[in-house]
Amino acid sequence: MTGRRRTRSTFLPLRTRTRRATALSAGALAACASLVAGCGVIPGATGGSGDGPITVMTWAPEQTDATNKPGMPAFARAYARWTNAHGGLAGHELKVLTCNDHNDSVAAAKCATRAVKNDVVAVVGSYSQYGDSYLPTLESAGIPYIGGYGVTSAEFTSPLSYPVNGGQPALLAGLGKELAGGCGPVALVRPDNIAGDELPAMLDSGLKAGGHPAAADQRAADDTTEYSGPSREALTTTTADPAKKGCVIPALGDRTDTFMDSFRRNRADYRAVKTAATLDSVDQTVINESGGQSGPYEGAYVTGWYPVTSDERWDPMKKVIQEEAFGDNRIDPADAGVQTTWIAYTVFKAAVESLGNGAVTSDTVRKALDDGLRVTTGGLTPVLHWADESPLAAIGFPRLVNADLTLQVVRQGRLVAADKGFVDATRTLEGADVS
Repeated sequence: MTGRRRTRSTFLPLRTRTRRATALSAGALAACASLVAGCGVIPGATGGSGDGPITVMTWAPEQTDATNKPGMPAFARAYARWTNAHGGLAGHELKVLTCNDHNDSVAAAKCATRAVKNDVVAVVGSYSQYGDSYLPTLESAGIPYIGGYGVTSAEFTSPLSYPVNGGQPALLAGLGKELAGGCGPVALVRPDNIAGDELPAMLDSGLKAGGHPAAADQRAADDTTEYSGPSREALTTTTADPAKKGCVIPALGDRTDTFMDSFRRNRADYRAVKTAATLDSVDQTVINESGGQSGPYEGAYVTGWYPVTSDERWDPMKKVIQEEAFGDNRIDPADAGVQTTWIAYTVFKAAVESLGNGAVTSDTVRKALDDGLRVTTGGLTPVLHWADESPLAAIGFPRLVNADLTLQVVRQGRLVAADKGFVDATRTLEGADVS
């Protein structure tokens, strides 16, 4: 972010990160063996043992000048109300604590510390771009991190992380491969921050797989409110070869719609330039606000982790929203953060139910996930399991077990499925240059 010193991106020393995370986890387990009252576990109050409540936490940034995901903690609270109204989770009351990470490394670390102090069983369905700030704390306490948004590589390296999607790596790799055959020069407009530093290699892996040159890497302050300069630069870059139609890819989170306002105004002299995006940056609301069928997204490809929102496989999630959060405008069923939170709680529910009458603790939940539990999500993802190392471990993503994505397109102002089913980006990501 502007005005904040950037620390080393976690994509750079991935194998080192993996070794460090593994060592942290091993150290935490050893400490737990020798210190019964340690690791954030209060004797007699293990966050869900016996017939007591199960306590978890969901965090995300809210009311900041950069990316905000208020729908994730709001949906988590709605899910808890719905679960408790229907008999609880395996007979336990579900208590959800929430935390605002403020898009700040110190605040993210404080959320993790609060999770430990409150003896949560897991952190579920959360968003933070500061994995190096919160994951060591969770690892030391043995608390699993289930279904993070996938915004940093730490989520794909920590042995206590259980990601449910391929994060931005899969989205950008798949998008790059799709655009390689139909775009001339490509410009990636991304945040000038730690998370943004990780994006170019992913997009370029897809472009490379399709025989296309790497994209121009264009940075923009992630807390800016005006993108006239970056949009003009992107348009100029992608029209360097007038014989080919260039493509501009904004990857700015919920600042993408602000960028597109400037892009649309500056595009008058660059009508040949196309745009494409990832679903974590663009949804139907953004498309509508950008002009719908007459806006800049018409004809654009959009990659997502999950099926389109109109798909009936989302009906159970929509039922929760209808019954417990109707009218809460923070919770949009089309929001990828809300969708990820639903899937993350689906995984957590499966882990708890697999324990039967046994104690529900961070240790037992983690053991269930590590011992081969296979979780079905109603077809919203492939079957999820983390017992085996990911085939992407060779490039430093040992926890990335789901690289599937969906390809969508804007037609007549509506986001619809371009192809049926999922596309597996694993092979494409294997070619990513993350050194």
